[in-house]
Amino acid sequence: YKITMSFSIKSPAHSKEQDEKLLQPFVYIQQVPGKQIRAKLALAFNYWMKIPNDKLSAVGDIVQMLHNSSLLGIPVAHSIYGVASTINAANYVLFLALEKVINLGHAEATKVYTEQLLELHRGQGMEIFWRDSFTCPSEDEYKQMTIRKTGGLFMLAIRLMQLFSENKADFTELTAILGLYFQIRDDYCNLCLQEYSENKSYCEDLTEGKFSFPIIHAIRNQKGDRQVMHILRQRTRDIEVKRYCISLLEKLGSFEYTRETLDMLDKQARTEVKRLGGNPLMEAVLDDLLNWKRENSKDTKQNS
Repeated sequence: YKITMSFSIKSPAHSKEQDEKLLQPFVYIQQVPGKQIRAKLALAFNYWMKIPNDKLSAVGDIVQMLHNSSLLGIPVAHSIYGVASTINAANYVLFLALEKVINLGHAEATKVYTEQLLELHRGQGMEIFWRDSFTCPSEDEYKQMTIRKTGGLFMLAIRLMQLFSENKADFTELTAILGLYFQIRDDYCNLCLQEYSENKSYCEDLTEGKFSFPIIHAIRNQKGDRQVMHILRQRTRDIEVKRYCISLLEKLGSFEYTRETLDMLDKQARTEVKRLGGNPLMEAVLDDLLNWKRENSKDTKQNS
């Protein structure tokens, strides 16, 4: 007997209404306050690249989509929408971004996208592995992971932009520095600065059990005492335990070491920008990123 189809095979593959349902976890992430720093960074790189605005806008959208997709596991999207829906939304967004990459209309674009997404997932995968197996990486391992994860996303933007630019300069060094700077700064702010407790839950990285830059320094320098590691294992939501952990990081010099590292990365980034011919927009982005310093001196005054 013949099975009759109740819908046409030629009907549109999906509707706007379906997308709204499928992308709910992703839309939730987009509503979480952020600084849109990646958009500013793309504009800054375009000072050198000089690609058309439509291409720049498309590349900016692609990078922001991928960044938000990578966040879906963090600010409780899965607690609201469920793990299955959240994983599906994250995967769906990767392919929506791929569709945008294809629409850029350059034969090399999908190759660039694939290579950089492989790097991003290698980095992100190691970070997840360390967190879930309670394995504290070395500082060098952390840096390699960060250059792959955070730097990999920056490199995607730059390589896609270069497809439409006459500027074929090598930006690898600058993206590695920026990737490290962004991630270490984010790690520091999450544990140290007041502004983060407004946008994110207080010291959320401790609840997540994340081996962030200051945490790695503390664990590696806590000779014979595993308090920081024990607190991280607890995935604690207890504010007092978190405050105690912060005081340990302060005593162990982990925040001081992180601040010194951020200062060094800021100097390295500015030196590299100069070597590449100078860029006032990139310098403005770097100036913006220095707010960790201003906020820190404000906190120090309040606590003294």
